[in-house]
Amino acid sequence: MHSHAQHTIHRNHGHYGWNNALPPHLTVAPGTSVEFEMRDASAGQLTPESDASAVPKIDLRYVNPVTGPISIDGAKPGDALKVTVLGFTPSGWGWTANIPGFGLLAEQFKEPALHHWKYDPGLGRPTLFGPGGRVPLRPFTGTIGVAPAEPGEHSIIPPRRVGGNMDVRDIAEGTELYLPVEVEGALFSVGDGHAAQGDGEVCGTAIETSMNVALKFELIKHANLRFPRFVTAGSPARHIDAKGYEVTTGIGPDLMQGARDAVSGMIDLLSRRYNYRPVDAYMLCSVCADLRISSIVDRPNWVVSVYFPLAVLA
Repeated sequence: MHSHAQHTIHRNHGHYGWNNALPPHLTVAPGTSVEFEMRDASAGQLTPESDASAVPKIDLRYVNPVTGPISIDGAKPGDALKVTVLGFTPSGWGWTANIPGFGLLAEQFKEPALHHWKYDPGLGRPTLFGPGGRVPLRPFTGTIGVAPAEPGEHSIIPPRRVGGNMDVRDIAEGTELYLPVEVEGALFSVGDGHAAQGDGEVCGTAIETSMNVALKFELIKHANLRFPRFVTAGSPARHIDAKGYEVTTGIGPDLMQGARDAVSGMIDLLSRRYNYRPVDAYMLCSVCADLRISSIVDRPNWVVSVYFPLAVLA
């Protein structure tokens, strides 16, 4: 058990969809810390022995499993659940895949691809990728949230007002996350461990990995949050920004097309200059490049940029 945690929720105590009728595995008082064992996003459908042929066979009904739910004593609709990320225990193996039909450039990359990562569970060294890539690690939880008020089963894949599969890379150690509570007890669950990801997760996968996370729970009464918010512990990019960035842009009236153009430009640059296969450049962007809206006021055209950290290629 993580040294900060008072309880552990094991990986077999989980679910594949949000549903406020699920019974909690544990009820805790505000101020309690809990360690959660998280399975990887494929729920074990991909293993270290898998190759790219396994990717199209992934059963999407069983992706992004979350561990939980747990109930926080006294949580009521209109409150906010404050979740402090205390720390992670990563496994040392993960994967990144191009899944046909999924991702920002699905029309461009139609064939499956799979990359296996063996990384330092102590996070002391970058993990290697292709010809010279060295990706710094910064684990976080891709899916973290509470049950929605709407009854019935809801897909885990899209993010929601109550959190869920947000894939925000800055919900990392030290971050304080505030989630809107919509049901009695909040019914909190967490999963989708990532060892590293760029903002945007452009190919649809990060360094997907099983890991444990220790979290502390507190209640903010009558907060009436409309959407999640969070506070980071220091600079979100300090692990990758020391050597600067290569930046490509997309400019036009459609933000999604601008994002596609910016990412395609970075893939072209990495392929030409660093000899990456285009699909490998795409997956590498997903785990370490940041997609940003640089300008959104000068109608009719907006500017979207991709920042690729030069530290990865140093």
